[in-house]
Amino acid sequence: MEITEGQAYPLGATIDDEGVNFALFSAHGTEVILCLFDETGQQELFQLPLPMKTQDIWHGYVKGANSKTLYAYRVDGPYQPLSGHRFNRHKLLLDPYAKQLVGQRIEDASLYGHQHDGGNEEDDLSFDTRDSAPFMPKCKVIDHRHLSPIPSVNKEKAPSNQARRLSQSIMYELHVKGFTQQHPHLDASLKGTFLGLCDPQVIQYLVDLGVTCVELMPVQSFFNEAFLEDKGLTNYWGYNSIGFLSPHHQYLVNGDVFEFRKMVTKLHEAGIEVILDVVYNHSAEGNRMGPSYSFKGIDNVSYYRLVASDPRYYINDTGCGNTLNLAHPRVLQLVMDSLRYWVEIMGVDGFRFDLAATLGRELHGFDANAGFFTAIAQDPVLCQVTLIAEPWDLGPGGYQLGHFPLAWSEWNDRYRDTMRRFWRGDAGMLPEFARRFHGSSDLFEHSHKPPASSINFITCHDGFTLWDLVSYNHKHNEANQEDNRDGRQENFSHNYGEEGETSDKAILQVRSRLCRNYLTSLFLSQGVPLLLCGDEIGRTQLGNNNSYCQDNPLSWRDWTNTPYSDAMFIFTQKLIQIRKRFPLLCHVEYVHNSINDTTPGLDWYCRQGLKMTKPLWGETQTRTLAVVISGKLEGNESHQQALLLLLNNDCQSLPFTLPKLAHFQSWRCILHTHDSDYKVIDAKGEFNEQVYSLQEHSLMLFHAYSIG
Repeated sequence: MEITEGQAYPLGATIDDEGVNFALFSAHGTEVILCLFDETGQQELFQLPLPMKTQDIWHGYVKGANSKTLYAYRVDGPYQPLSGHRFNRHKLLLDPYAKQLVGQRIEDASLYGHQHDGGNEEDDLSFDTRDSAPFMPKCKVIDHRHLSPIPSVNKEKAPSNQARRLSQSIMYELHVKGFTQQHPHLDASLKGTFLGLCDPQVIQYLVDLGVTCVELMPVQSFFNEAFLEDKGLTNYWGYNSIGFLSPHHQYLVNGDVFEFRKMVTKLHEAGIEVILDVVYNHSAEGNRMGPSYSFKGIDNVSYYRLVASDPRYYINDTGCGNTLNLAHPRVLQLVMDSLRYWVEIMGVDGFRFDLAATLGRELHGFDANAGFFTAIAQDPVLCQVTLIAEPWDLGPGGYQLGHFPLAWSEWNDRYRDTMRRFWRGDAGMLPEFARRFHGSSDLFEHSHKPPASSINFITCHDGFTLWDLVSYNHKHNEANQEDNRDGRQENFSHNYGEEGETSDKAILQVRSRLCRNYLTSLFLSQGVPLLLCGDEIGRTQLGNNNSYCQDNPLSWRDWTNTPYSDAMFIFTQKLIQIRKRFPLLCHVEYVHNSINDTTPGLDWYCRQGLKMTKPLWGETQTRTLAVVISGKLEGNESHQQALLLLLNNDCQSLPFTLPKLAHFQSWRCILHTHDSDYKVIDAKGEFNEQVYSLQEHSLMLFHAYSIG
């Protein structure tokens, strides 16, 4: 094969009608060797040193290479771990810009730049000469020149105003494999794949449920960890990225990366946006004892944050062994190019950034004006998509909820914990419940951020499912083979009489009611609701709150219909319909006005129908509350409508007096979480107020129009 100078930009493998241009960044490498393989990826055909280096980018053009070409790199340079350099030309390295990985990573001692066999703490200072190529996947050249942009979601379903569109979103977190792996009507070849997720029957389920956006757990290429494989387990969740521009190969049916595009297109046609959960905070290469797949062997000092006083060691703000160095311009460029690729070529609508506090770390710590955030803000493509932060990491000062830039929304774990503690019956939760229900203005409004800045969730992939939240007092992670040491310790959960599965009808009745309460709180709160896949049918993980390594029915969605799951689905479906019906549940701005007949308002009441006062808020043993939210009547600017929510988390049934509003008609109940055999008592009080008796641990929702 003939190789000529080529171009330094763009990075990666870029095809034209004559061949392919290859460009790779390595500031400290002394030679970069392009390795070309046969179509099986097993035989290395050519080793071609890239002939030019321009501003630390090595490049060359190979005439005759095409879209079937498989390739990877070897990079030579100093092997000086004490100085942070870990070059080893015997290790085959993946292109950080690879758009497809072909073949499997097979665990072997040769994958490590050092001698991995001894298990000694000094092993990383050794040098290994075994060839890792037989055990590594290969990169494939991808041609996307012919592709046209994917149409966006119908503007009637997704208003052009970004803040309003997000405020009206109903998000649904799912795992590509887990959602469809057990679907009874899918062909076996489609189960657990992108094409399975866009099957008409699967999409119809999402449409029937009413969600407007799916948030996909990691779909960028990731590897399993060796310690999991030793136990016969796998990294199911996928938070172990190695290829930021390539879809994970196991989710492809025919080895075509554009199956992902087809999935996005079909979801858009159904009015459903697609958000990717992306992991740019660390890679699958682990710490100094970890393997050498890509970045570590290309330029360890540039790609990773190392301990300044001893660069043999990695800064580990992520808890995963390493931390990517986004302060380096070429690493930042890689992340930006990756994000644009998924938007412009693959058609996604936004991103949820795992451990996003890491992405904002500068030399002095987290900075809302960090280079990464500034780069996003000025980018004409990325500034228009949905940006969601997981606002913490494990490093010093890593909890940054409420401190991300204006355009960013954030996963709100304060909301999660407050709702759990309120419905569990913890004392003194009324003020905190009110703040979270209101959209957490105390966390976001100070920086002029809207309610949509708060991504509200009760459960997510990380932790208990909703059903387990009301079924277990303690986590049960024995299946992870870590002696139940892993996973979150405090879950703010309750089993209501018996740990785990039970046949006790009374316990099951309470658990079902509590699930309905949680779901109602989620969909009626200001902010953006995020529903965990399966919570709408009562999915259980048998108490496992860290199922990251459970690629089996424990984590997969069960499509078996039962009377209970059908009832839960219908209830969730109704809640989503209510949220869509009443825009006042997703105000674009925070509402602080009292209820009146002209402007949106919000007021809190005690169960006697009187407005809450400071002494009432301070009653720590009170577990009852009512809230009225008002807003414009759609299509009639001169009229208002209001929703009244009554909450009784006491251990006994209690009467509630409905507040009287001067400008509104009488209240009409549109939803309750009472058991089906519980009689709702409607009585007339002394002053002609409506009085309702609420069952213990239940709520009711009422609706009223303004008079005029």
